Amino acid sequence: MTETTPTTPGSLDGVVVLDLSRVLAGPYAAQMLADLGATVIKIENPRDPDVSRGFPPYLTDGDEEFSAYYAQYNRGKLGVGLDLATSEGKEVLKDLVRSADILIENFRPGTMEKLGIGYDVLREVNPTLVYTAISGYGQTGSRSRRPAFDNTAQAAGGLWSMNGYPGLPPVRVGVTIGDLSATLFAVVGTLAALRHAEATGEGQLVDVAQVDSILALTETAVVDYTVTDKVASPAGNEHVWVRPYELFDCADGQVFFGAYTDKLWRASCELFGTPEFADDPEIDTMRKRFDPEVYERRVKPIVVAWLADRTKAELEELAGEVVPLTVIKTIGEVVDDPGTAERDMIVSADYGALGTLRMFGQPIKLSATPATPARTANRLAEHADRVLAELAGYDEARITALRKAGVLP
Repeated sequence: MTETTPTTPGSLDGVVVLDLSRVLAGPYAAQMLADLGATVIKIENPRDPDVSRGFPPYLTDGDEEFSAYYAQYNRGKLGVGLDLATSEGKEVLKDLVRSADILIENFRPGTMEKLGIGYDVLREVNPTLVYTAISGYGQTGSRSRRPAFDNTAQAAGGLWSMNGYPGLPPVRVGVTIGDLSATLFAVVGTLAALRHAEATGEGQLVDVAQVDSILALTETAVVDYTVTDKVASPAGNEHVWVRPYELFDCADGQVFFGAYTDKLWRASCELFGTPEFADDPEIDTMRKRFDPEVYERRVKPIVVAWLADRTKAELEELAGEVVPLTVIKTIGEVVDDPGTAERDMIVSADYGALGTLRMFGQPIKLSATPATPARTANRLAEHADRVLAELAGYDEARITALRKAGVLP
């Protein structure tokens, strides 16, 4: 599927978003809103554009190249170049804010205030504005001005200390989960604030911190500590207390097997031809199988024997829709899996001579107003004239004057 413009209005049709953010957490949040039908305007400093434009991999045509990383997180946006360090640039932003519903930025707290265009200033321009600020430590607190990256959040939020294998140094989660978690919480907060603004005319500041977002993903670690003083530590591929629920070897690779409930355990015993284990008094209940000593001595050897001599294909065929058994797939296998295509989770965008970019789709499936993720990303400042004319009401002479003054590229 190749598509550059939505064929039907999305659920956020008519919502205007100004995206001042860079790299991942902010751009991805804005991209999700664009997928869902919002008009998203990517505003970049023409002298210092989004650094992710230089991130690999690249679509190439001779000497021309375009970042696929940038394209995936900025699809469906309109591009404007604007120097916010100039007084004229600030005024242009304010004119755009008057017609906007949402503004998203992920600068270090204090940056927008230093420029003279922080939330307190912009809400005077547009009282209904939803101003979403994503940062490392949040807009308040003694740590708010500290610089932060994804690894900062994984470290300061506790997740890094919990990941890896027992007895070995902690391991960061392999994707930028600090950014990605902040993205998702920012989208939820933004949409909640937008609903309030539409109902009351009152905008607000949506403050999302990467560190806070990571902490909210640590599952039972917080209550384990506050209730029992237990400090979470790396557990490898095992769950902290759910068993069996981990990676197991099979004849040609690895699978996840997670039949930990009494119903699933009994079904597994029948499925693998050992029904006697379902009623074994030492392992016949979930609570008994959760015991670490019992699990290692009795339960795990049973599961290992069930799986070791069977191939991945045999196991998936055998388990079917009965028990949770899943092949551990490479990303290539996931992309090429027919099930992925059935869910429209790989979409294509046509970049002309640069080629076609296949990227992940939109996991939110709406029956009446489907998302439109299969769209191209903006070139730097590509849509400036159109945006300024339609949203700010500028005529050609005004736009030309701004360009001559160096406010626009």
